[in-house]
Amino acid sequence: MPRVYISFLRLPLLIRILVMALVVFLLFGVTIHLLEPDTFPTIFDGIWWAIITASTVGYGDFVPHSILGRLTALLLILFGVAFVSSYFGTLAAAAVTKQDALFEGKIPFKGEGHIIIIGWNERSKELIHKLTNANNQQMIVLIDETLNTNPVKSRFVHFIQGKGHVDDTIIKSDIQHAEKVLITADRGNDELQADMNSILTLLTIKGICAQVKCIIEILTAEQVVNAKRAGADEVIQSNKLTSVFMINSLHSKEDGLLLNVIHQLQESRLSARTVKIDDRGKNFRDIALELMKEDLLVIGVKRGDETFLNPPQSFEFEEDDQLLMFK
Repeated sequence: MPRVYISFLRLPLLIRILVMALVVFLLFGVTIHLLEPDTFPTIFDGIWWAIITASTVGYGDFVPHSILGRLTALLLILFGVAFVSSYFGTLAAAAVTKQDALFEGKIPFKGEGHIIIIGWNERSKELIHKLTNANNQQMIVLIDETLNTNPVKSRFVHFIQGKGHVDDTIIKSDIQHAEKVLITADRGNDELQADMNSILTLLTIKGICAQVKCIIEILTAEQVVNAKRAGADEVIQSNKLTSVFMINSLHSKEDGLLLNVIHQLQESRLSARTVKIDDRGKNFRDIALELMKEDLLVIGVKRGDETFLNPPQSFEFEEDDQLLMFK
């Protein structure tokens, strides 16, 4: 008996109140049936009356007539209403508490095929905006230690509050079933310190789930090698990209020409496709014209670690070459 009682105490509060309320309804339903069998022909009629009375609905289809029956009804009102009110009050409080916990990033994510973005900044803000407004929307898990609440009002964004280099935080993101992870740099810190924090986060992720694809933003050129050593599948040197825009703006006779081109292409997706066996030996011009019929723009070729943008039209493809194209 003590074990049953201890097991009962370990149940969630909401379940305990519901069980006690059901026991009260059953007890009073049986009691009123025994006291007034003519008015309450079956136990079910008694239970029905107990539930309706305790919930203060009071249909009046079953009414006790004897003094004992009415005293039973008074006790039911005193005890039953308390249980019903406690149950629904606890239910509402639990719902609000869980909603607040979800909004504050305290609830773990459960799912698969999602994208994890670590760090809240203008780059991740713009990226999340693009992803949530895309045609094929995908679940996003945002991890950040500086935010107190979810900054994005979208059902496709799940927020987790915490440090990206802490195991518990990463585990909450269901990293084992994630498609990709993007680690953004914290530009509020010194660039070297920001890169060290990003690489530490990368090591944490790879230590928990080595197979997940990780993309990391690095600010200093010296830390690119360390990021790759830590297991980065792709390194984005954002400062180098910024310098490209600056140089182009300084030397271009047209204002913002490169930026305008990027704006036109940002809705398109750059992808790579391995050259088909039948296409090996063909030149760049022939394949580019064939793919244009599929509304694909070929901009270059990736061969091993080398990338050739706008190669000569006579460029011939070899085994394992990949076409770089915009959809």
